[in-house]
Amino acid sequence: MQVEISIDDHAAQPKVVIVTSCVTPAVQALAKKLAQETPFILTGQRDDKFEILQPEEIVRIYTMDKKTIAETQNGSYTIKLRLYELEERLNVAQFVRISNSEMINLKKTKSFDVSFVGTVCVCMCNGAVTYASRRYVTKIKQLLGI
Repeated sequence: MQVEISIDDHAAQPKVVIVTSCVTPAVQALAKKLAQETPFILTGQRDDKFEILQPEEIVRIYTMDKKTIAETQNGSYTIKLRLYELEERLNVAQFVRISNSEMINLKKTKSFDVSFVGTVCVCMCNGAVTYASRRYVTKIKQLLGI
């Protein structure tokens, strides 16, 4: 991706123009993220306390018993948002959906084992092991260049 900044003394406020050959989901996500006026703040609850979570600290996010859980190196937190809302707000280059109930932080991934037929075993840096569902295997392999 190319980034260009041009100075215009007559500009009342910053303006971003995206030039592309076609509108892809990544381009749409970028436009949506740029249009957000307030920065995205993610809060998690643990032990009756709310803490601000930095996306780069999150290892994986999953749903269990109708709750959304963010797992970090420091423990697990309950999040009020649903997975699809987090998927829209988090960096698409860093977080990837691996099943209907889970997404992972690629920067916190230790390894991918594709030897299983029809699925991918994902080992995370905190020792957690999870599996990508068949529905998401092709997307993950494309993302990894496999």
